[in-house]
Amino acid sequence: MTKGPVSQFILEHYRHFNAASLVDAAQGYEAQLQAGNKMMITMAGAMSTAELGRSLAEMIRQDKVSIITCTGANLEEDVFNLVAHNHYKRVPHYRDLSPSDEQDLLDHHFNRVTDTCIPEEEAMRRIEDHLVNVWTDATNKGERYFPHEFFYKILLSGELKEKYQIDPKNSWLLAAAEKNLPIVVPGWEDSTCGNFFASHVIEGRVKTAALKGGIEYMIFLADWYKNNAGKNGVGFFQIGGGIAGDFPICVVPMLHQDLQLDDVPMWSYFCQISDSTTSYGSYSGAVPNEKITWGKLAINTPKFIVESDATIVAPLIFAYLLGW
Repeated sequence: MTKGPVSQFILEHYRHFNAASLVDAAQGYEAQLQAGNKMMITMAGAMSTAELGRSLAEMIRQDKVSIITCTGANLEEDVFNLVAHNHYKRVPHYRDLSPSDEQDLLDHHFNRVTDTCIPEEEAMRRIEDHLVNVWTDATNKGERYFPHEFFYKILLSGELKEKYQIDPKNSWLLAAAEKNLPIVVPGWEDSTCGNFFASHVIEGRVKTAALKGGIEYMIFLADWYKNNAGKNGVGFFQIGGGIAGDFPICVVPMLHQDLQLDDVPMWSYFCQISDSTTSYGSYSGAVPNEKITWGKLAINTPKFIVESDATIVAPLIFAYLLGW
């Protein structure tokens, strides 16, 4: 693939330290794709509110990612941005905010994520009724779906189109829905829409049985991995730490140690973008070699860590892979 100006700049100037690790990780990712291996991307943090969809959506469209694991927040916040972007409030001086300033944002129904405030009424409440409708419909029909499948339903129905406030090509979840990309969302209950769901269960409008949960996600992932690992395994590209990375990487040792399936290959590539300090029991900041002792990675697995801000690093790596 011919590389564009962003990629050429990276190759010319990113030669040492974390910059060199970024290039190594990008080229390692590219080698995985060239070898025919599939790739999982995991997202923690607030990548959707950081508008990672501007590059991730094209990665999905170009089949450079085969499955995504993300937090419930990243799942919903891509849709929040899709339907309410014009109402977001940026606070570039967020480091100087006083507790009174924070209370003022709350009083005006703004929920702050670093320098960006998500408008409750325009973002969260704007999609609540649409979700309640599909949750209620599933409850009434005795059907069950994963959290991401409910989002796929409302996106693919077209019922949100008149509410779009960004170019839909920049929504990674819409791109994923159009590809029917498999998504794993462990701990979805820990999200705004998870709170919505719980409140409607308490009110008796929907039933918990309509929603598939974390154990079923792991069962799904185990089946997906066995069917897609081939001889070499699947690559693992982790943005941030936490449950988005910790949950899916465990599928391989589970297949080996708990199900005694010796013919399933290990993860074929590992990269983590994180600024978590590798010390004091910080699991999310654990170096890749530690994962060998847990049966998650092999001695010869290509391993990369880029210790930097994922909102800077991930778009650059994606740009390289897309030839920008």
